[in-house]
Amino acid sequence: MTDPVPAGLDGEIRDGRHQLAVRIYYEDTDFSGVVYYANYLRFLERGRTNYLRLLGADQRALFEETAREAPGFAFVVRSLAIDYRKPARMDDVVVVTTTPVEVKGASITLAQTVTRDDVLLVEATVRVAFVSGGRARPIPKALRLAMKADQDGAAGA
Repeated sequence: MTDPVPAGLDGEIRDGRHQLAVRIYYEDTDFSGVVYYANYLRFLERGRTNYLRLLGADQRALFEETAREAPGFAFVVRSLAIDYRKPARMDDVVVVTTTPVEVKGASITLAQTVTRDDVLLVEATVRVAFVSGGRARPIPKALRLAMKADQDGAAGA
């Protein structure tokens, strides 16, 4: 069975998991023709960014409320653990899956995978902190509840 290729430029959220299809281009590879290890970090970042974009796009008022409560807010990577299992090559279509694991006061922990045809290529755990005004701040309640709902959705799937 092959990975379902998520529809849409930003991927989609299904059962509490965000999925994003990424085509591997020549520029993503190293001299041996496999994806250069650091480029997986870019793919994972796209997955996290689009997850938050879709969360906000589906609930635009939620992001507007967050912006009023914490102007200039952003999520920044606090820690990342990554395990490279198998390579991807040029022209592969991989699926980046982002799943919320834990939502706490000022941070969220996400599990991320990169797969090709149901084969696990990369596995990562990323902790991102919510910042506003250059300092870590508690994630506003409405946004935390939306992420928590996705976390609960992923646990039930």
